[in-house]
Amino acid sequence: MATKRIESPLPGVIYLSPAPGEPVFKAPGDSVAVGDTLALVEVMKSYMPVEADQAGIFRGYLVETETVLEPGEPLCELEV
Repeated sequence: MATKRIESPLPGVIYLSPAPGEPVFKAPGDSVAVGDTLALVEVMKSYMPVEADQAGIFRGYLVETETVLEPGEPLCELEV
């Protein structure tokens, strides 16, 4: 299987869970389906989901929650 890096589509603050204190969207080893939300990007008080465009196994996040990322910066990895 190959490893695919999911990159931030927009500049903004990355959130790895749906709300503070909640579990992360995906944990290493979780199955990922096309369209699953992997993170949220906050841009000017709007929250945009980062969704999987391929199915696979989640390998892990490459950043911490509330990290500021630019477009194209790696966010997480999938085994596809």
